Amino acid sequence: MTEFFPGLIIGFREGLEAFLITAIIIRYLKKSNRNESIKYVWRGVGLGILLSLLIGSVLYLIARGLSDVDPVVKLWESGASIFALVLVTTFIIWMIRNGSSMTSDIEGKLKKTISNAGVLILTFAFIAREGVEIAIFTFAGSYSIVGILVGILISLVLTVLIFFSLVKVNLKVIFNITLIYLILQAGFLLGYAVHEGLSAFKDLGMIDAMNPIFTKLFDLSGTVLDNKTGVLGIPLYVATGWYSKPEIIQFVIQYVYTLGIFGYWLLYLKNKQ
Repeated sequence: MTEFFPGLIIGFREGLEAFLITAIIIRYLKKSNRNESIKYVWRGVGLGILLSLLIGSVLYLIARGLSDVDPVVKLWESGASIFALVLVTTFIIWMIRNGSSMTSDIEGKLKKTISNAGVLILTFAFIAREGVEIAIFTFAGSYSIVGILVGILISLVLTVLIFFSLVKVNLKVIFNITLIYLILQAGFLLGYAVHEGLSAFKDLGMIDAMNPIFTKLFDLSGTVLDNKTGVLGIPLYVATGWYSKPEIIQFVIQYVYTLGIFGYWLLYLKNKQ
């Protein structure tokens, strides 16, 4: 559950955007009487998926190769989480600034793209971005691959229903809810990176185990708020990245980041009014 649900949401969020982008491009090309260019859309989709699978496979092989060296594994997980955080943060900021005008933004780029090669490259860039994010989230956040695949499948079904006008949904609400979750998970990745990095430095003897940097802010282990066993701690962990025994530095960095992104979002919305 602690790995499946986050994977489900991430797969749904990224899959929905990837499928909607593909649908928007195809619909625009049909309206523009450029049906011959649609095959280049599918080629771009295929190449984007191929790149995503390639990066995912490389990350998987690296993770497996380090599985027997504990401190190195922790450093790997910390580094992978930081890398994922950088990528996801740029995506979050892009969504905050452009999410409400995604259709017009894509169509604007298509108007400037008159060649079939341009259509292929544009589609590839959009799809590869979503796929690479899924790949990195899967291995940096240790999310369930099954959960991600189920989320992608749900997003595909929803996109087909929307494309053929079989259902009407408020995409803005869906994107905002999933963006909130994405911000919380990004904060979780940062907190996880700090925790694993400190643990690795301790195991390698680079930081003394008695160093004040390891001081816990609180310890709720064994209570209902235990993030591994608690009846409240587990859902909080799944939903927000809650830790029941965080180091002070881990807690501060994680929530300063999270509140900072939410603050940026609110400030941007206020300035747009």
